[in-house]
This record gives sequence, C-alpha cells and structure tokens, in this order.
Amino acid sequence: MNKPFTAVKPLVLLALMAWVVAPVLSACQSAAAPTADRASQTNLTVSVLPLAYFAERVGGDWVSVNVMVGPGEEPHTYEPTPEQMKAISDSAAFFSIGVEYEDVWLPRLAETNPDMVIIDASNGIERIPVPTAVAEVGVQPEGKEDANYDHEEEGGLDPHVWLSPENGKIIAENILNGLIGIDPGHETAFRSNYEALIADIDALDAQIRETLAGDANRSFMVFHPAWGYFAQQYDLQQIAVQVGGQDPSASELAQLVDLAREKGISAIFVSPAINAASAEAVAQEIGGSVVMVDPLAEDWLENLNEAATAFSKSFGE
Repeated sequence: MNKPFTAVKPLVLLALMAWVVAPVLSACQSAAAPTADRASQTNLTVSVLPLAYFAERVGGDWVSVNVMVGPGEEPHTYEPTPEQMKAISDSAAFFSIGVEYEDVWLPRLAETNPDMVIIDASNGIERIPVPTAVAEVGVQPEGKEDANYDHEEEGGLDPHVWLSPENGKIIAENILNGLIGIDPGHETAFRSNYEALIADIDALDAQIRETLAGDANRSFMVFHPAWGYFAQQYDLQQIAVQVGGQDPSASELAQLVDLAREKGISAIFVSPAINAASAEAVAQEIGGSVVMVDPLAEDWLENLNEAATAFSKSFGE
C-alpha cells in the first residue's frame, strides 16, 4: 500500500527557499551598490554652481559635491542657509572662486569646520576690471589706448572668472591638484578625468571660434557685466547696461540706445536672477529683445557653447 503524500521536511524546505531567494537578494544588493559606496566618497563644497561641474568631472565617482549658491540665487548678496552650514561641517574641502559673499563668509565657514581645506579654484587667473561707466565700454577714454579701459580702484575686479574656456582649464587644474592633496589614493582616476575634461574644453574652444568666425561686428550688450572674460578671450566687446551695480541714469540710458543702434545690436542679455527693467527699456528703444543667458548655469560646457551662439545671433549685420 502506497504511503500518503507528506509535507516537505523543514530542512528541505529551507534549502528550497534559499535557492529561490538568493538570486533576488543578489539583484537587490547589486542595485544598491552605487549608494552603498557613498561612504567612500569625499564630501566637497563649492562656492557657485559652475564649480560643481568641474569638481564632479574631475572627482568622478569619488566625490560628493555640495553647492552653496544654487540655481536662481545671486552670489553678490548670498547668505548660506542653516542646512548649508551643516553640510560645511561634513566637507573635506571648500573650493572658492572669489565672488563677493566669500569675503564675509569664508572665515565663518572655516570656524564651522577647522579641518576643512579651503582651496582657491581661481588661483593663477589674471582678473580683469569691471566697467565703471558706459563711456568706458563704448568710447575710448581720453589718454587711454584701450577702449575697454577701466579703473580698477573704482570698479573692482570681475569675479566671473569661470566664464571662458581659457580660465576653465586653470580652474580644472586647481581642482585636480586640490583633490589629489585631499585624496591621493585616487590620483590616477582624477588625472584621467581631468585629461578628458581638458579635451572637452579644447573642443569647446574650437566650436566657439567657429561660431564667431564670420562675425564682423563683435559687440554684444548685457545687463550685468558678467561676460568680460569670455569677451576678452574671443576679441568681443561687452557693453554693460548696469555699471558699478547701479542702473543707468536717463543720459546713460540714451547713450546705450545710441550705442546699440550704432553697432546694430538686436538683443540685451540678462541673467535669470536679475530683474532688468532697464534692459527692457533699451530693448524697446532699439526694437530688439531681452534674451536670457545664465552665468551660473550648472552645465558649464554646454552653457558657454549656447552663450556663444546667442551672442553671435545678436551681432548686427
């Protein structure tokens, strides 16, 4: 007589369950691997959003980047939030760039985290002066050979050093050296990432030169004079609506309109973070338009390429 069917013994059942569940657990562990590696990453803080691009390109998977001045925020008047101050306490390094808020806040950030290394990502960049008058960017000052002459002691130096491929290479090298100093164990990876970034910057430079090659009139008008380094590298003339942080007077506004008409300028470029009523006024007078270009865009490489295209389109025939 055949024996009736009996339940699977407990040990056999456990073995069967292990055989079925093991691949599932393995898949879950595999999917979670990238986040599990966060413990091996070096925490960094950067001053402005474009610096995050350089830090992430050079640091790769070995860094986690915190940004102080985020999208839509203004570095000239920025103040850190309590959450950002907390993030500072976990950072191995702070990459500065020389924007205004750093003068006040860098000493405080250093007090918050005395072990944090502060690295000047702009080290080695020769800063240029900012415009102090409409005439200085449009009319040659008496006794000066350079029509872009400026008074350093009056207007200060332009902090927007990241807005040219030439300066981008210097920033990339400073970040490379800073990361090697903090995490020498991953120097090979950092150098490989750096070389790939430099190749991309060289390609960007070539593309921008091609974009601007056919333009005889090389003047563009901006609300805030952030693009001086870009203009310097590509032999362009930046004409600023706002100088010295001040909107133009009625006479300066009229002068800007005359300059725009003289040079065939069809667009006034503004940053998304700025309320530029004066730019709208100039644009209306010349029958042109207001166009957004963001000096603080996160995708630094693509942003400069797009800015070059926009500037070129704004040049008069």
